[in-house]
Amino acid sequence: MPHSDPAAAPDKTVLITGAAGFIGYHLAEALLARGMRVIGLDSMNDYYDVALKEARLDRLSGQAKFEFIKGKVETPDLLMGLFETHRPDVVVHLAAQAGVRYSIDNPRAYLEANLIGTFEVLEAARAYPPQHMLLASTSSAYGANTQMPYAETDKADTQMSFYAATKKSGEAMAHSYAHLYGLPTTMFRFFTVYGPWGRPDMALFKFTRAILAGEPIDVYNHGQMKRDFTYVTDLVEGIRLLIDAAPLRPEGDVPQGDSLSPVAPFRVVNIGNSDAVPLMDFIEAIEDATGREAIKNMMPMQAGDVPATWANADLIKTLTGYAPKTPVREGVARFVAWYREYHGA
Repeated sequence: MPHSDPAAAPDKTVLITGAAGFIGYHLAEALLARGMRVIGLDSMNDYYDVALKEARLDRLSGQAKFEFIKGKVETPDLLMGLFETHRPDVVVHLAAQAGVRYSIDNPRAYLEANLIGTFEVLEAARAYPPQHMLLASTSSAYGANTQMPYAETDKADTQMSFYAATKKSGEAMAHSYAHLYGLPTTMFRFFTVYGPWGRPDMALFKFTRAILAGEPIDVYNHGQMKRDFTYVTDLVEGIRLLIDAAPLRPEGDVPQGDSLSPVAPFRVVNIGNSDAVPLMDFIEAIEDATGREAIKNMMPMQAGDVPATWANADLIKTLTGYAPKTPVREGVARFVAWYREYHGA
């Protein structure tokens, strides 16, 4: 499989849903830096501090090739109008209700944003087909799988949270549209993304805030957890390179190890660091970066959570020649430096 050309089409118009979010902001910034035109959509909802979203958006809004539209992806016909007006060459659908734990308390938010929102995106793409559709899924799709590292070709039918179930459902919906309407579609499964401008509900943000404030942190499953932590700019570079690696409808057998569909221009791709880091090592990295010891409140496993994640990153390297590589200690230090600057801590 040929590698993508990172300089292939700097003049593309890219629609990013969730553009004021953690990943959407970093992706928009990276694409704008390469001369692409970016149309950003975001609801600016209050799931977490809107001021953080506004600060991200402020850093994008002064750029000539960026246009922002405020709205919810699940709003009927909103996406249809955006596609008709802007005719995006590429769509990167990141907008979603995130968070495993919140899905237990408010599942309807996930139904509306993740299922109905994805449906609206797919319907608009059917009417005004882009060259490539890229949609965010999650490592949580692997659910109760215990064989690691997770490969895209592994069976993934045992999701353990409603959040994960909606994301896996989105993969199935996208595959049906790829098959029926010939839409080249890549689903990427994220693995515990972290870094500057991250969300306040994520472990790194919560741990850093608490440690600097001298408050205890909740350590679930008594610290017996592992995560494939992926630095945000590594993730964004993977997405950027995948833009130029659109799947084709297969004409013969699918190569072994490729998740390409046998009937559609559709592929699932892991984007992870391919390194399962113990949670206690992650906390130690935060302690080193802050210069303070954490007060640890050991807790049982939370409902819907999994003890470990670990990505097989062979496919993205085959497709693009790239694989995430930032060491956790380096990435955590960068986040803590950003956090101190942003909050004056």
